[in-house]
Amino acid sequence: METADNPLTIQGKLQRLSAALEHGLIERRKQIRLMLLAALAGEHTLLVGPPGTAKSELARRLHLAFSDARYFERLLTRFSVPEELFGPLSIAALEDDRYERQTAGFLPEAGIAFIDEVFKANSAILNALLTLLNERQFDNGAGRQACPLISVVGATNEVPEDEVAEAFFDRFLLRLPVVPVSGRGFGRLLELDDLPGPPDFAPLDTAELAGIAAAVRTVTLAPEVAEMLAELRGRQEDAGIYVSDRRWVKIVRLLKVAAATEDRNAVCLWDLWLLPWCAAPDAANQQAVADWLASRLGVREACSPPRLTRVVEAFEAQARLEHEAEDLDYGEDGRLQFTADKDAWIADAKGAADALRMGFHKQRRYGSTHIAARLGQIDDLVARLDGYRQELADYRADLAGYRQSSLWLDRSFADRAEANLAAVAEVLAVLRARLLEARAGFEALPRLRSDPGAVPEPVAHEALE
Repeated sequence: METADNPLTIQGKLQRLSAALEHGLIERRKQIRLMLLAALAGEHTLLVGPPGTAKSELARRLHLAFSDARYFERLLTRFSVPEELFGPLSIAALEDDRYERQTAGFLPEAGIAFIDEVFKANSAILNALLTLLNERQFDNGAGRQACPLISVVGATNEVPEDEVAEAFFDRFLLRLPVVPVSGRGFGRLLELDDLPGPPDFAPLDTAELAGIAAAVRTVTLAPEVAEMLAELRGRQEDAGIYVSDRRWVKIVRLLKVAAATEDRNAVCLWDLWLLPWCAAPDAANQQAVADWLASRLGVREACSPPRLTRVVEAFEAQARLEHEAEDLDYGEDGRLQFTADKDAWIADAKGAADALRMGFHKQRRYGSTHIAARLGQIDDLVARLDGYRQELADYRADLAGYRQSSLWLDRSFADRAEANLAAVAEVLAVLRARLLEARAGFEALPRLRSDPGAVPEPVAHEALE
């Protein structure tokens, strides 16, 4: 609780602020929180969706989160002119032979801006916006004007495919789909007589933003997180999806802001749930990345259920093979032995009466050294499997703690990640039981009276490191 002696932490304040901004909006928690996170990182958000899905309301509420930020909003059409965004030409400057704009009240002096139908603008406007969005600079006449821009929220129904639009599209770090309210939320939507505004809350001031920026500089990137980012980069390249170097750098900063605002000094694996909205261009590819992350986080590729299953199957097959193996049956005199077993009789090929033949096959027997080596191989794998099961349990506990404390985490992603970890844990329990059955099979192999001391080759399987 906030008191004079116990002020609210930045995490607590952001939690309160986010809850207030979400008030009255149905199924827009993820969008409002990610827009706020992007703004704290100094990045821009593109909302992609049909009209009437509260895109403009989301932007207006984001503006309320910053105490000293001016707000600018404009709907663009193919007939829009630069004056609508950047201000009219200054008559006084023209009289003095200078080509300058009066930017007061326009985008170059805004802190938070909402540009609706942003890709309907002509290439001249989009090109001017590129520098402003990326460098916070506006070319005004012969000089460059510094802009206090915190974040731009763009909105569009679709992203056109041309060179200028692609470059502009890359300036938006987050691309968030906004869809109509689902069937579950439709009843609550109908109960809204009018869209209620957020309750009173304290916006972020300049000192708090500076404090967040300072905290971000102390956040580190864990090696396992860097490895996952590299793995995703390779995956996107294989899929033909280009992610610029600049975007990867911005993604890492966004992850660090997420950690810093939750009072953590390192980016953790679970922060990577943010990647679909940064590293994929559209809803279909974002879903593919989200599916990959939900199945991959906390699951080491080398110890994935398919790979472990193949290893267990190799031991099971080897146990069956050694049980069914036969040797030539020699007597103590060194000769092949006859048998009286009718199952060993061989019928004459020309239809003559059955004749007793030499039954020279018998079940193979194994020395203690061989059997001990097989048991050792399985015991080693069981121990490593138990270690991985404990690692998996630790990840599940870590995810539960992250879910409890995270400001930004999407609950549906957490549900999917936990369900995957639980499913993997169940598979590992089954595989462990199968390994122990295979062990019992090796232990039950028929034994030689004396041990020749031969150590068997290891069962062929993929490395689990």
